[in-house]
Amino acid sequence: MEKIFSIYLFCLLFLLKCNMKKFISLALLVAAFTCSVKAQETSITIHTRQGSNKIYKELYGQFAEHLGSCIYGGLWVGPYSNIPNTNGYRNDVLQALKELKVPVLRWPGGCFADEYHWMDGIGPRNKRPKMQNNNWGGTIEDNSFGTNEFLNLCEILGAEPYISGNVGSGSVEELAKWVEYMTSDGDTPMANLRRKYGREKSWNVKFLGVGNESWGCGGNMRPEYYSDLFRRYSTYCRNYDKHRLYKIASGASDYDYNWTKVLMKNVGNRMDGLSLHYYTVKDWSDHKGSATHFDNQEYYWTIGKCLQIEDVIKKHCAIMDQTDPQKKIGLLVDEWGTWWDEEPGTIKGHLYQQNSMRDAMVAALTLNIFQRHTDRIRMANIAQVVNVLQSMILTDTIGTGHMVLTPTYYVFKMYRGFQDATYLPMDVTTDSMNVEGGHMFKMVNGKIPDVSVSAARKKDGSFIISLANTSLDKAQATKIILDGTKIKTVNGDILTSDKINDYNDFNNPDKVKEKVFKDAKIKKNVLNIKIPAKSIIVLNLNS
Repeated sequence: MEKIFSIYLFCLLFLLKCNMKKFISLALLVAAFTCSVKAQETSITIHTRQGSNKIYKELYGQFAEHLGSCIYGGLWVGPYSNIPNTNGYRNDVLQALKELKVPVLRWPGGCFADEYHWMDGIGPRNKRPKMQNNNWGGTIEDNSFGTNEFLNLCEILGAEPYISGNVGSGSVEELAKWVEYMTSDGDTPMANLRRKYGREKSWNVKFLGVGNESWGCGGNMRPEYYSDLFRRYSTYCRNYDKHRLYKIASGASDYDYNWTKVLMKNVGNRMDGLSLHYYTVKDWSDHKGSATHFDNQEYYWTIGKCLQIEDVIKKHCAIMDQTDPQKKIGLLVDEWGTWWDEEPGTIKGHLYQQNSMRDAMVAALTLNIFQRHTDRIRMANIAQVVNVLQSMILTDTIGTGHMVLTPTYYVFKMYRGFQDATYLPMDVTTDSMNVEGGHMFKMVNGKIPDVSVSAARKKDGSFIISLANTSLDKAQATKIILDGTKIKTVNGDILTSDKINDYNDFNNPDKVKEKVFKDAKIKKNVLNIKIPAKSIIVLNLNS
């Protein structure tokens, strides 16, 4: 801007010495220069023959906690509900989740996990004891959705179950018996109890979390103490028959690098994975900001906070590398996403929030980051799948019920092709803008790239590229070269809207929805596209 101002100042001085005709000519040149300054171009070179790291499909995992109406009214309405269902599962939600190809689903928490006693949720539903959900609004639950219901749901969806075990208030024996109930096919007490309740064969349960947020709601523990508990609890979580558990330690919250350091030292390779939680949240007070009413400053602050997860990942990975340079222990970001104020008029403690185009942008940027670090990241689970925080789906439990798909849902749908593809390195040249948090926010400093990119080679040899333009008002002319590969065909989808705070509700369910993107042109083996402001594009290319 200083350069442009100087040129205009020169023009004014020139006007004093020259006639109007010459001034007009010079002014046109200045205008052309100004336009060239504003019309930035992004250049991307993708190295198609260098990729080696697989993008684990589990990076696109989901999270279902007993919180608000995520389970009751979201996934489950019971077999006698007026809402169309199959054996108690909502038909509309089932179909929507099947289309996402959900690879893994985490349950029953979250904070709820360390107060959940699994034997209360098995057997005849009319005989199961009720419980109070002390973490989330004091809601009374009837335990009609328990172990059998969850694991059967995973089978219907084709998703791997990820069980969060109770360490905070549960015993070693309780968790050991739960593993036996789910995975043993032998003539054992818990396997026979499962058979008594209608399930002959064991379920395919691989992922087991040994506690959740043990530094906070899972027991307010010190990392040294939790390390010893993990060693004890995991010892008694046996591998039955053909099953091999992938045991996950309760890891750090965002910037707590000491927690990771202590666990890597005191637990080490006794764990298969270590969790990490990171939320794009202003602060942890009751004033986190509205999901739909925000200004441009708040938007850019959100994007800046979202992008900080990469620095957090790098620092935790560096600590893990010190004792595990072979990267045998996976990092699992099993809670992430945006966290805003609850919608007015909803139940306090149920964390029901709307989901706008801003949330979709956070999802796309975060997934692009995860894909760059698949040498260490084995799984990620956005919080949460239905009706809670940055959800895929919102439902109405009144009458026959309604369902709406959120902008974040469409991001996950567009990104399906990345599952189990091979990440491709690239060179990217794009402008960026500085972002600083004001006094209203915790300070966020850094640069926001105008365009965020990720690319991969799929198993069939085709390529997939994701592009997110973070600018609210500037389109990005973009050139893409697939180094060493000739591009033959390209097709894709775009997600955008008129306003960054646009969202879908029951009255306008399709306001923000993916559409076919037709503006990609191949010329001399260069892919030329113009990425509209505040948009997300996923391209599929064949060579």
